[in-house]
Amino acid sequence: MDLAQVLERYRSEIQAELKSLIDLNSPLFQLMSYHLGWVDQRGQPMSGPGGKMLRSTLCLLACEAVGGSWGGAIPAAAAVELVHNFSLIHDDIEDGSPQRRGRPTLWQLWGQPQAINAGDAMHTLSHLALLRLGERGVQPEKVLQAARLLDESCLRLCEGQHLDLCYQNRLDIEVNDYLRMISGKTATLFHCSLKLGALLGTDDRELVECLGYFGHNLGLAFQIRDDILGIWGQEQVSGKSTLSDIQEMKKTLPIIYGLAKDRELPVVYQKEALDRDDVVSVLNILKKVGAQGYAQGVAQRYYDEALSALQSASIPSQAKEEFEVIADFILKRGY
Repeated sequence: MDLAQVLERYRSEIQAELKSLIDLNSPLFQLMSYHLGWVDQRGQPMSGPGGKMLRSTLCLLACEAVGGSWGGAIPAAAAVELVHNFSLIHDDIEDGSPQRRGRPTLWQLWGQPQAINAGDAMHTLSHLALLRLGERGVQPEKVLQAARLLDESCLRLCEGQHLDLCYQNRLDIEVNDYLRMISGKTATLFHCSLKLGALLGTDDRELVECLGYFGHNLGLAFQIRDDILGIWGQEQVSGKSTLSDIQEMKKTLPIIYGLAKDRELPVVYQKEALDRDDVVSVLNILKKVGAQGYAQGVAQRYYDEALSALQSASIPSQAKEEFEVIADFILKRGY
């Protein structure tokens, strides 16, 4: 079993659900379609696969793993995918990112106000998607629980992004501060995806919480690996500019470690902006203190914690294998 097989398993059904929600004839919805990789900037169809749909796939895997019907949970998977992409649109604006997935970001082509409109509309669509659970036979109480879980996760996601922006102008950020930030910014949606799928597939609260905990730790490992790729990744593979995290002076885990271990790095980070020589200096400092190895070690720790939770879950061995394939990708991915 490989990653492609797992990620392709539900892709066509999730895509169909998303396209049934998005009116391709609406100019606003065309912006969403561009961001999702369905059309180019002229509105012409594209044949590429788009995003990985990692979180929505985890949602359906969780539902099936606990004995539920994954077909009934498709609206929830679509809702998770919409929330994730709404957050990406706004994140690109806040970070001033010119590219995503090798293409100009939405705000670069249509401006920040229209990109905000598209992101807000996508967030609203996520709620409408979730309400379709009733049409799939999900009981009203479960729909309400699902809606509460998704909204609480959205709030924590926004809180995490708020902290991320606040930290950019501070030098006193410690690892615990960072973990609080990524718990909201990234891990909360992984937690939500797994817990939401499990919630729709079983009434076993302990099992639901167990898979949610697996998702939380998976999300922490994902973000830490993302931090590593933001400095040492390959631009041609990731489709985004490498070293941007340094230039934007983001407080990622390697940087926080470097700030604590080397006296020179805080001096560099006191500047209003970093030039190319500064970036080279930062890279040299990070290499000297072993920041990359440290960060990967922390990612490994949360990966191990996730796998420990997974092994304790009362789900079929095949489901565990599928989750492990995704977990391995998260820990070792190059994009």
